[in-house]
Amino acid sequence: MFKTILTAVDGSEVGNKSLQAAIDEAKLRKAGLHAIYVVETGGFSSIPTDSTMEIIYSRMESEGQKALKDGAKLAEEHGIELTTKTSQGHAGEEILKYAAEIGADLIVMGSHGKSEVERLLLGSVTDYVIKHSNVSTMVVRL
Repeated sequence: MFKTILTAVDGSEVGNKSLQAAIDEAKLRKAGLHAIYVVETGGFSSIPTDSTMEIIYSRMESEGQKALKDGAKLAEEHGIELTTKTSQGHAGEEILKYAAEIGADLIVMGSHGKSEVERLLLGSVTDYVIKHSNVSTMVVRL
């Protein structure tokens, strides 16, 4: 049923668990697997940033690259090739945009993020994806 699976990664414990669930689904269904890490800029992406914000975004981008690299290694250990992408913007919108771009028919996401604030944000991102997606979405909990 599912041929192209997308998962959103953030390097958190629940994010890693959702990545594992996506790998398991891809293996079971012989599906293609993609992962996206979004540097959440929310409503501020069009506002010019100072050097402090540039440093923060750069650090987040580095964290994303590490999370995606670790994810690709984990997928490879299970015999799955993982295609990765990093993006900036509103996380929910970027996830849905990439899902449409690759023709995903399943999105796998964690129920929350790393910290209390990220749990609030990622929970909101998961809610956004569920409400606005036209494809099936699997929510993975700890």
